[in-house]
Amino acid sequence: MSSAPADELGYKPLDGGWGWVVVVGAHISIGFAYSTSKALSIFFRDIQEDLGASYSQIAWISSIMLAAMYAGGPVSSVLVNRFGSRPIVILGGLMCGVSMAISSFGNSIVYLYLFIGVIGGCGLSLNLNASLTIISKYFLARRPLANGLAMAGSPVFLCILAPVSQYLLLKFGWRGSLLILGGLILNCCVAGALMRPVIPSREPSSCAPQKKVEEQPIMHKTKLKESCMNNAKKFLDLTFFRDRGFVIYLIGNVLFIFGAYAPIVFLPAYAVTKGIEEYNAAYLLSIMGFVDMFVRPGTGLIANSKWIRPRIQYFFSFAIVFNGTCHLLCPLIESYAFLVTYAVFFGVSFGMVFALIFECLMDLMGSERFPSAVGLVTIIECFPMLLGPPVAGLLVDIFGDYKYLFLMCGSVITTGGLFLFVMNIYNYHVLDKENSTKDRKKNQKAIEKQDQVSVSEMKPIPEAATAQTEPESKENRAQKDPCQVSAETPNKM
Repeated sequence: MSSAPADELGYKPLDGGWGWVVVVGAHISIGFAYSTSKALSIFFRDIQEDLGASYSQIAWISSIMLAAMYAGGPVSSVLVNRFGSRPIVILGGLMCGVSMAISSFGNSIVYLYLFIGVIGGCGLSLNLNASLTIISKYFLARRPLANGLAMAGSPVFLCILAPVSQYLLLKFGWRGSLLILGGLILNCCVAGALMRPVIPSREPSSCAPQKKVEEQPIMHKTKLKESCMNNAKKFLDLTFFRDRGFVIYLIGNVLFIFGAYAPIVFLPAYAVTKGIEEYNAAYLLSIMGFVDMFVRPGTGLIANSKWIRPRIQYFFSFAIVFNGTCHLLCPLIESYAFLVTYAVFFGVSFGMVFALIFECLMDLMGSERFPSAVGLVTIIECFPMLLGPPVAGLLVDIFGDYKYLFLMCGSVITTGGLFLFVMNIYNYHVLDKENSTKDRKKNQKAIEKQDQVSVSEMKPIPEAATAQTEPESKENRAQKDPCQVSAETPNKM
C-alpha cells in the first residue's frame, strides 16, 4: 500500500502513542490471516481418513481459503473506506472464528469447502486489509517499522500454531481442534477492538456557518460514490498489460504462486510417510516459520543496499530459483535431520521471495501506479493459488508418492525464476535501446532548432524593412550632423 503524505490525510500522524497498540492488534490479525491456512494442513490426514476424501479433494480446503483471502482484497478495501478498520476486523474475526467452529460438525468435504474455505477465507481477507490500512493512518515516518512488526505476525503465529494444532489433534481429534481453533481466532475481535479510529486534532472555526454541517451527509455520500467508482477503475485497470515489465513479472509470479503453497500443505503428511512422528512432522512448519521470521527483514536490508538495489529484479529471480531448487532436492531426503535442513532452506527461500515480491512490483510500476497494479496482481493470483495444491494432491492420488508433488512444484517454480531472469535481461536491453533512441531523437530536435535559429539570424533583411528604416536613418543622420542643417538654412533665405 502506498504511503499517503500528511497533507493528503488532512492531519499529521502520531507515529507512536496508541499507534503501537494498534500494531499489536495488527500483528495478531495478520498472524492469523497468513498462518491459519498453513496450520490447517496438520488436520488434513485425519480429515481425509474420516471423510474418505482424496489428496486432491483435501487440498482444495487451503486453496479455496487462500484464494478467497486474496480475491476479497478489493471488497475489503471498499468496506474499510466506508466503515473504518475496527468494525471490519471484528467482523472478519467473527466470520472466521464462527466458520471454524461450525465446520467441526461437518460430515462432507463440500461442507468444509464452504465454511472453512469461502467464509473463513473472506473473514481473513477483512482482517488482513483492514489491519494494513489502520497502520497507514497512525504512522508516516515510522511506517516501514510498523508494517514490518505487523507483518512479522505471519511467521510468529505459524511457529506457535503448528505445534499447538498437533497437540489439539492428539487430544481432541480434528473436530475438537477446529472448534478450539475457531475460539482462538475470535481473538481477532479483541485485536480489532484495539484499532480505534484516528481522531485528528483540528481547531473548530467559529465563523463556519451551520449550512456546512447540514451539507456534510450529502457531501459524504457524493464522495463515497466517487471513491467506489475510483476503486473499481483502479482494481480493473487493464492498461497494465501494455507494460512489458508488468507482463513479465506477472507470468513469473503466477508460476511461483502455482507451486508455492502445495509443499507447505503436504509437508507434515510427507514427513509422516517417512516414518517420522507426528509431533516432529508438525515442528517442520515451526522451523520454517521461525527461519522466515528473520529472513524477511534481513532480505529487505540486503535489497536496500546500493549493490543489490539496482539489480533487485535479478535478486528476486535468484530467490525464486533457490526456492524451486529446494523442492527439487526434497524427494532425495530420507532422514529427519535432512528434512529439518530442507525446512530451514525452505524458510530462507520462501522469506526471500515474499520480502521482494511487492518491492519488485513497486520498482517496475512506481509508487503512484503500485496500488492499482497490486490489486490486479492479487486478483489474478487467485487462480494459480486455487489450482496449485489440488493439482499437487492429484499427483499423489495417481502415483501414490509425494515425490512427484515436490518435483512438479520445484520444476514449475524454477521455470518461473529462470523465465524472470532471462526476460528481465531482454527487457532491460530493450529499454536501453528505447532510451538511447529517445535521447538521439531529442538531440536531433535540439540540433535542428539550433540550425533554424542560426539560419534565421543569417537571413538578409527584407526590402520592406529597409524602406521602413530609411526615414529613421535620415532622421538619425540629421540628428548626428547638425552643421548641414545650419548650412542649408542661410541659402534658402
